[in-house]
Amino acid sequence: MRFTKKLLGFCLATGIAGTGTALAATSEDVERSFHPYKFEQVPESAPKPGTVITAENVDTVGKSVLDEGMYRMVKQGWTELTVGDLTPISIHENYRQATLDNLNSAKLGEKVGELNGYVSGRPFPEEPRLDDPRAGEKLAWNWRYSVHFGDSGRIGPFYWKYRDMKSGKVEKTLKVEFDAYNWMHRTLEAPLPAVDKNPSELFRTLYLRVDEPFDVKNTQLLIHRYENDLKRDNAWLYLGFQRRVRRLATGQTTDAFLGSDLMIEDFEGYNGRISDMKWAYKGVRWMLVPVYNHNDIGLSDEYQDSDGFQYVSFGGKGGCFPNITWQVRKNYLLEVTPLDPNHPVGKRDMFVDAQTYAFTRINIYDRADKLWKMWFISQSDSNAHLARHKDIGVPIYDGFGMMDIQAMHCTTGQFRTEIHPEDVTTKMFTPQYLRASGR
Repeated sequence: MRFTKKLLGFCLATGIAGTGTALAATSEDVERSFHPYKFEQVPESAPKPGTVITAENVDTVGKSVLDEGMYRMVKQGWTELTVGDLTPISIHENYRQATLDNLNSAKLGEKVGELNGYVSGRPFPEEPRLDDPRAGEKLAWNWRYSVHFGDSGRIGPFYWKYRDMKSGKVEKTLKVEFDAYNWMHRTLEAPLPAVDKNPSELFRTLYLRVDEPFDVKNTQLLIHRYENDLKRDNAWLYLGFQRRVRRLATGQTTDAFLGSDLMIEDFEGYNGRISDMKWAYKGVRWMLVPVYNHNDIGLSDEYQDSDGFQYVSFGGKGGCFPNITWQVRKNYLLEVTPLDPNHPVGKRDMFVDAQTYAFTRINIYDRADKLWKMWFISQSDSNAHLARHKDIGVPIYDGFGMMDIQAMHCTTGQFRTEIHPEDVTTKMFTPQYLRASGR
């Protein structure tokens, strides 16, 4: 009995119990995590830069690097994909140093959604293992605490287009602003490492406002996400025509938002709690994903800002596909299943970039396990975007597309992202701000 207790104590202390043999992460693991292409090369079998993948050649040159959704789209002739050069994404040294300084401090709790000892940086920089039953959960925490939007950011102007995939008709265009702010675990922008006055212990807040067209003008959305992932988000909606703020019911985050093909839960790839999902790691995939250098691709003349900034353009079936180059990059595949049996989504196949930990491609399946929607968020290196982003070390969101394959409809996004704008402050993320802005 005494020996059994000692053995159990040893297993708990070393992380062996329940998760396979857990090895402490090393500084080499951190280097591999932030600079994977110094250690691994794109497979020789992958299509080379300059290759155009079409319906005619997809089975011979592209199938091995395409997920199910993109393979089907190319095979059906709905889009063609041009392979671009692999460009490692720069990530700020402060975030990498925080990862080193706090190496092995983060530990999973007993429940999904519990994380103990986390300070800042990447919680689990070691390579995930298929024999670790909680590897998917660790990848989810790496995503949550990544720097894919800096410590604060704004997307605006942000043009949403609702499109009929059959006819290509643009049914509606929304002009939107989207802002985000991290209250804790900050490594890039003052205040560091956290906001002093945060009695609610918020981790992250999101704000969205619609500026056009008139019928939905001043619709605003505010989301409070807490440091404690087991605590439910608070969300408020301001409807301009009603001129009042109302609290958003939890179930409404899975409704179509403003008639688009997106749910609130889809924002940024996944806008929800880690504890609401089962995260199953399915291994490494070298995938063709929408990552590129913004200033090096053909851009749209449809919208042009006063400083000359141009937006990504769209084409292909229904105008639902971005006119960009795609890179073959190392990704981790997560199968993400809602714990709520009444959730409209059956599962998501989510591809996580092994360098940035941003979601690059997502296939959404209905409860009958049929492909329902395809979701991508394209990204650019910061050094090939706005001049003010040079050496900022943050991956830049550059466009999105959500395609409802079953309804033959899509919503696309063309936008300008700014990292750490001076006027994105904590004052914006209150219900009172919604009321003041809506007058």
